[in-house]
Amino acid sequence: MTSALLIKDIRTRAVLVPLRRPVIAGIGRFELWPLVLVDLETTGGIIGHSYVAPYRAAAIPVVVAALRDLHDMLKGTPVAPFDAFESAAKALNVVGLAGMSMIAASAVDMAIWDTLAKAANQPLVRFLGGTPGPVRSYDSNGLWRDEVSTLAAEARELQREGGFSAMKLRLGNEHLKDDVAAINAVREGVGRDIDLMVDFNQALGLGDAIRRCHELDETGLYWFEEPIAYDNTRGYAQLAAKVRTPLQMGENFYGPRDFFANLNAGAVHYAMADLMRIGGVTGWLRAASIAAATGVQLSNHLYPEISAHLLRVTPTAHWLEWVDWANPILEEPLQPREGRVHAPDRPGIGISWNEKAVAKYAVKV
Repeated sequence: MTSALLIKDIRTRAVLVPLRRPVIAGIGRFELWPLVLVDLETTGGIIGHSYVAPYRAAAIPVVVAALRDLHDMLKGTPVAPFDAFESAAKALNVVGLAGMSMIAASAVDMAIWDTLAKAANQPLVRFLGGTPGPVRSYDSNGLWRDEVSTLAAEARELQREGGFSAMKLRLGNEHLKDDVAAINAVREGVGRDIDLMVDFNQALGLGDAIRRCHELDETGLYWFEEPIAYDNTRGYAQLAAKVRTPLQMGENFYGPRDFFANLNAGAVHYAMADLMRIGGVTGWLRAASIAAATGVQLSNHLYPEISAHLLRVTPTAHWLEWVDWANPILEEPLQPREGRVHAPDRPGIGISWNEKAVAKYAVKV
């Protein structure tokens, strides 16, 4: 059946959904989160779903324009993710494969894989040769760069919500003492036994990062995520050789080649991939092979609904980053249990839209 499927239509819609806790980082404060929804319709009547989150609402029209370009190119072609991915790469190469080009290609790729798994009447994880089951997860739904006085109570709330034994705190304050105070506040709230990852969101220069990370090496953190600009590969390699706490990065890698270049340079101890940037399911599978070949443990960045499937077939699977940011427009949102997220045992990725919510939060594109 799958060999007969052709792409009939690729429809896009956009929403701005409310966040339960605002995202507060160096790039700004966000109360609302933009999502571009993709519905890929086939000649067999099967519809594949996916979404991407371009961070800024102003980026929505650009993502939608790139998706419409891909629609015109892919309409009438077979539902074949590897072929579609290569076709998109060739077509968009003239304007650059990173940025919006890769985001659009990733969105289509995820919808295609959803379609194929639905056509096979299997959850994506089974379609890829794995089994549904729990994935070790950490809570990333809060602990942003807010007032230190709020962090202990917020950490307790996060722990109660999903039974997590790991969570992520955002650092990168102007002064070291403020970062230390934030760490201490979280541990006051949930104790010292919790695995605490920290994300600097690229807030530091290389010299400051070496000093800051040396000081924080004594605090027992699980990883240092993106202390410096993500594209400073040489700087990460230098930093990786100087700190004891493992470095984590990868959410800003665009495509498997970018992923390989950084791992090959010894720039990280742990890696993560963002489905919107790495190339969707196709890009993830290729990146996972690179991670396995280099022995680097791989986590996801955002998109837990899809990542729960992919981490189950990733040789060096590490952690799932849990966020519920897409929940307001999902018909059956995932619910973590005892610090684990389970890939849903239903055909495809397992996402469908709550159409009333989509209409409520819709923005014109």
